[in-house]
Amino acid sequence: MGSIDNFMELNVSELNEHYVRLKEKYDEYKSQNLNLDMSRGKPCSEQLDLSRDMLDILKSDEDYRAKDGTDYLNYGGLDGIPEAKELFSQVLEVSTKEIIIGGNSSLNMMHDTIARAMLHGVYGGESPWGKLPVVKFLCPSPGYDRHFAICELFNIEMITVDMLSTGPDMDTIEKLVSEDDSIKGIWCVPKYSNPDGITYSDQTVDRLAQMNTKASDFRIFWDDAYTVHHLTEKADQLKNIFAACKSAGNPHRVLMYSSTSKITFPGSGIAMMAASEENLNFFRKQLSIQTIGPDKLNQLRHVRFLKDMDNLKVHMEKHAAIIKPKFSMVLNKLESELGRKNIASWNEPKGGYFISLNTLNGCARDVINMAAEVGVKLTKAGATYPYGKDPRDRNIRIAPTLPSIEELEKAIEVLCLCVQLVSIEKILSEK
Repeated sequence: MGSIDNFMELNVSELNEHYVRLKEKYDEYKSQNLNLDMSRGKPCSEQLDLSRDMLDILKSDEDYRAKDGTDYLNYGGLDGIPEAKELFSQVLEVSTKEIIIGGNSSLNMMHDTIARAMLHGVYGGESPWGKLPVVKFLCPSPGYDRHFAICELFNIEMITVDMLSTGPDMDTIEKLVSEDDSIKGIWCVPKYSNPDGITYSDQTVDRLAQMNTKASDFRIFWDDAYTVHHLTEKADQLKNIFAACKSAGNPHRVLMYSSTSKITFPGSGIAMMAASEENLNFFRKQLSIQTIGPDKLNQLRHVRFLKDMDNLKVHMEKHAAIIKPKFSMVLNKLESELGRKNIASWNEPKGGYFISLNTLNGCARDVINMAAEVGVKLTKAGATYPYGKDPRDRNIRIAPTLPSIEELEKAIEVLCLCVQLVSIEKILSEK
């Protein structure tokens, strides 16, 4: 299958001949009753095993106490234990006064932040967002479907902004936010973005920090989910958005989120939110009504297990050793099966959890449906765009981490096969 060059240069007869051969191979896979899932970015069992020792790390009575004698078995610690703030403020490059440590889900913290903004507004804002006629968010796309789901839940209108190789299209963003005070926020996955694997350039970070917004209560939702998830020895460097916002005179603009979901256990990690002290004090008053405090023992387990930045780096290198061969295999397979055919393009991420594949316009949905018929489950077509609608119907998010290398290889072979079949159908329909 890898010997055919540019599909666009083949005549109708050659395309039909190639289609027949590909269809025979597709039918062979169909008879195998495959059940392969690449729909979500889940760590594999080998990755989960890396953190199992954390479950038994608290044993004696003294293990449950802070250095000052505070008993973490009891109530208290509304915004997280000091030890966790110390470690994860270093991860996010903020001060310990600029971070809250929460439960297991950063998505939960993002949802709650939006909910509170709708009910109570944000620090320095004039009105709760929910009392306004319309609230809009900018959504760089392809992006994270769960961000978009939060907006849909709260009836926040989403505006799609194209992702470029340097991050979101800043010319478009600057124009929109300067003209429309109903635009209250933007979703950003700034490092190894979901799904493109793009890290924002220094210029993009500076422009986000410095731009003039008509809304005085505009917020950047900075989901730094993959900040330590490197796949190469030369990791991407992301400029510090907090420092940039402070320098630009907009210290309250950014709300940063992250978690250990893909560092330790997705179901039992710890999440964090970083923001200016004023922002956090505003949130703490509301948080004190919502909860008495998070799971301090889980925070303590994480700190005792991960220890410090050096040990965290070693831990993440173990993750990379497990998943990098999977990413390499997928990229090599895409190149051997689809390279030079002029029917697909993809990024080669240096970190994160996804590979973003773009088909010819109008083909992604059919490719995903065709793969599903064989037993290969991919992320739903359109999921990487607001309202589940990819305007060009071309983006497919590949999540390589969960399957074994053998399962993954077969799944990518099926995917490449489907891309070729659907592409030939499209090309023939236009000849």
